[in-house]
Amino acid sequence: MASNNMARRLLALPPPLRTLALQRSHAVSATHSANVTPLRSYATYNTNASAAPSSSSQSSVNATEVSHFNTLASSWWDPHGSSRLLHLMNPLRHQFIRKCLSRDLDYPEIQNGQKKLKFLDIGCGGGIFAESAARSSMTKSVLAIDPTPECIRVAKGHARQDPLLLEPGRLTYKNIAIEELPFPENEEEGFDVISVFEVIEHIQKPAPFLENVLRHLKPGGWLVGSTIARTGTSWFTTKFVAEEVLRMVPRGTHDWSQYINPGEMREWARGRQELDVLVGGDGWQQMGVVYVPGLGWKVVDGSEDWGNYFFGVRKAGKAEV
Repeated sequence: MASNNMARRLLALPPPLRTLALQRSHAVSATHSANVTPLRSYATYNTNASAAPSSSSQSSVNATEVSHFNTLASSWWDPHGSSRLLHLMNPLRHQFIRKCLSRDLDYPEIQNGQKKLKFLDIGCGGGIFAESAARSSMTKSVLAIDPTPECIRVAKGHARQDPLLLEPGRLTYKNIAIEELPFPENEEEGFDVISVFEVIEHIQKPAPFLENVLRHLKPGGWLVGSTIARTGTSWFTTKFVAEEVLRMVPRGTHDWSQYINPGEMREWARGRQELDVLVGGDGWQQMGVVYVPGLGWKVVDGSEDWGNYFFGVRKAGKAEV
């Protein structure tokens, strides 16, 4: 009887509060589990029951997400359009990558151009980050992939406007999911930096997705990304205000129940033997950011616990500073 009453009370809550309550009720068992803590361990209670399944049991691609971003592709490079917040965030992406790389002993060689880096940009969309990374003095090559055909078409078309990006090997776009990218023949042929900016909140099963990504990362390389914490504040700002009130982001872009808290990211990383987050602490980096109307994105310490944040994890195999 008590369990039935609890279930009725939970169902009466708005979806965000319902999910938070379910998370808390399962927090103890999840924390003390002998297995690696899964990302979004509460996923059984996902309130978005209408989400389309992945295109195959082996793929991280969600057909609904692909369709949604296909409709947005044509305005990707409009700095005042639906991707405006991504354009404004792009400088902070590079700032965060430099923060991560600065923990490595060979960072001076990267800074002065003696060492060039191979980038893999997953979920590249129309190419905002991929293009800027390809122009960087520390870059050897950028491979940018996305399962959305129209986004890749737009990205290729925009890149053709810059002769620098047409140099062989400088910037390559592929309309594929990460599961379709062949693994490197050996670890040293992997990528120095793999980026998943604003991606994992669109992935239904982020843990196996990220584990797949790590196989493409060379020892000492960095997996960097950005996502959103799953809190009441983030629901209010990203869903209600951004999508419903101000319409700064197209409606349906985000599913609040798929947001991932930084603590969940850290626990997942600690459970991966190939990551060095347990050694000295420098193998895990994070940075909270807040959008301030009229001023753009700003770094705000501590904001990662309730809103947008960057995360970075380093694969074991290279000495740190």
